[in-house]
Amino acid sequence: MSDAAALDGRRPRRLELWIPLAVIITDQCAKYLIRRSLAVHESIPVLPGFLDFTHVRNTGAAFGMLDDLNFPFKTAIVGVVAASALVAVTLYSRTLSHGQLLARIGLALIVGGAAGNLVDRLTVGSVVDFVDVYWRNWHFWVFNVADSAISIGVTVMIFDMLWTSTHVSTTV
Repeated sequence: MSDAAALDGRRPRRLELWIPLAVIITDQCAKYLIRRSLAVHESIPVLPGFLDFTHVRNTGAAFGMLDDLNFPFKTAIVGVVAASALVAVTLYSRTLSHGQLLARIGLALIVGGAAGNLVDRLTVGSVVDFVDVYWRNWHFWVFNVADSAISIGVTVMIFDMLWTSTHVSTTV
C-alpha cells in the first residue's frame, strides 16, 4: 500500500459530516416553517402559474409511492426500509477514497436528504412536502429540501460515473 493510500484512510471525512448536517438542518427548518404557517393541503403562490408552497404529507415512499395504500404497520415498515437504505448508502460512502470528490459530495447529499426525510418519519409519522411545481393542470410530485438534495446527489453521482475514468474498465 502506498503512503498516499495509507494516509487516505486516516483523513477526516468532513464533507461526509458537514454536507448531510447542512441538508438536515435546512430541510427541517423549512418543514418547521411550513408546518407552522400552512394547514395540510393549504397553498400559497410563490410564482403564480408555476410554483406554490403547498403543505402535504407523504406517508409512502419516494414520489408518493404507497401513499394511497394502507396496510398494517405501514409507517414502521417504510421507516425501517428508509433507515436500512440510509445505513447502506452511508456504509458505501465510507469505501470511497478521499480523491473521489464528486462521488463523496453526491453521496453526502443523498445521506443528508435521506436522513432529513427519516427524521420526519420518526417524529411526525409522514414526510412533509411543500414545493409544488406545476404548469396549468399538470403538477410534478410535491417535494421538499431533502428530496432536492437526494436528486442533486444522484445527478452528481451519475456525472461522476460518466465523466471520470476511475469507474470505467478498459480493455487492451
